[in-house]
Amino acid sequence: MRAAHRIALLAAVSAVVVASAPGAAGAGHAWFTSWAQSQDGHADAPVSDRTLRMISHLSQGGDAVRVRLQNTFGSGPLTVGHATAAVSTSGAAVEPVRDLTFGGRRAVTIPAGGEVWSDETRLVTRPDTNLAVSLSVEGSVVPGRHGAALRDNYLSAPGSGDHTADVSGGAYTSTVGSTYVVSAVDVHNPGLKGTLVPFGSSVVDGIGSTNCGPGCTQPGADRRWTDDLARRIVAELPPSAQLAVANAGVSGTTSARSCPGMPPSVAGLDAMSRLDRDVLALHGVTAVIYYYGTNDLAYGCDAATILASYRAVFERLRAAGIAVYVTPSTPRPGYSDQANLARHEIGLFVSRWNSCGGACSGVVDFDQVLKDPLKPNSILPAYDNGDGIHANAAGQQALADFVSLPMLAGAARK
Repeated sequence: MRAAHRIALLAAVSAVVVASAPGAAGAGHAWFTSWAQSQDGHADAPVSDRTLRMISHLSQGGDAVRVRLQNTFGSGPLTVGHATAAVSTSGAAVEPVRDLTFGGRRAVTIPAGGEVWSDETRLVTRPDTNLAVSLSVEGSVVPGRHGAALRDNYLSAPGSGDHTADVSGGAYTSTVGSTYVVSAVDVHNPGLKGTLVPFGSSVVDGIGSTNCGPGCTQPGADRRWTDDLARRIVAELPPSAQLAVANAGVSGTTSARSCPGMPPSVAGLDAMSRLDRDVLALHGVTAVIYYYGTNDLAYGCDAATILASYRAVFERLRAAGIAVYVTPSTPRPGYSDQANLARHEIGLFVSRWNSCGGACSGVVDFDQVLKDPLKPNSILPAYDNGDGIHANAAGQQALADFVSLPMLAGAARK
């Protein structure tokens, strides 16, 4: 997609009439976004009269769900003739399905650049549940997607029609490594106290998390640091302080709107451009972990530009009553000397008074977790995915273990 077309679609989102919406964030203190994957582009090929079965990994469960479908980067209107939700068992197989409706209707058409939330559907889920959302797509359209699902999702054959009610996975004859259309799942759970949103680039998206060691890969294992953190919350926080976690990472993106070396593929996907859609539109959000800046430095942005973008985003979040915890830019051996000087300046800003000089709520110093003490501009070899940029599964767990759970719980109490 050309950058100009991408930006035009992003601008159109605010003007789209949404077919069904769940209401104010955290309405009734019972709805919380338990899983998310932000749209970042469109599928490589059209989807034609077939069924999509997309798997979402819930951080927390509840007694009902509702689902957000997005067509942010779709090529045209997307018509869903029937949608269902069910607990995933293995592969494309599921337990008995529940129908999803949209404003009481079975079918819904989502315009290009638009989105829709389903009505609530009674379905009991638990932490670590894999929830399958199945969509029968009518006609032919190139749908919006999140590129790095880091697991298999499932498609029936072109022209095969509606298989949303199938419990067996037999009709789903092909897989895709992206997540089409489905971008968030809410759970109804009055016992939860908030939703934490990790917000950033590929280091949030989970790149490297499928690398479990030499010769070992684990797609679909949900080993992102955000997944590991969600499991820590369930295991270590008391029932009175439980939080959901909704990942808002998009690979290749930046905090700043524009950097000299930014590729056209990520134009319009900077933090401020994504903020409303990918963070503020989620439900029950009490805190954000802001992990941005590594790509800004690699694309040639200076510290002043990056910090200006930080301040603007933090101001919006804090005005919405959301705590902002910031991680300094983590090491990358390919940085130029100028980029490392800028990284140092950003680190000083974030660390000032342990609150970005009062601009953020606190610091999560992942730099200290990942850096090699002998080569502080590089990742510790035991945590390196092999590209010098991303953490492997062991590094992801180390990041999750570093986060202060009392800090997150305290934000939810405010």
